[in-house]
Amino acid sequence: MTNLALALAESVKSSGVKSVYGDPIDLDGITLVPVALVQFGFGAGSEAGDAETTDPAGGGGGGGVSIPVGAYVRDRNGLRFRPNLITLLAVGIPFMWVAGHAWARVIKALKK
Repeated sequence: MTNLALALAESVKSSGVKSVYGDPIDLDGITLVPVALVQFGFGAGSEAGDAETTDPAGGGGGGGVSIPVGAYVRDRNGLRFRPNLITLLAVGIPFMWVAGHAWARVIKALKK
């Protein structure tokens, strides 16, 4: 199990900046560099069982998450960041809902 944890830690450490900034893409004189918010997830597994169990082989699984937040765009006007509006809405709407409810409770508590 220790070897698996070391292998996972090494793969995360080696990916580094490449996991956040993608490879540049050239389209008709415009260069795009995708940017993502990266959060790694890990998995777990089990050792191979003995001959008496119904599942003598070991197993496991895992995964990770990468959320596209936008891209850097370089064209004749210069370099600028263009956000991914879908991600912005998916994060912004729940945040505003929670903030609105929290603010309403603060105001209600202050009125007492």
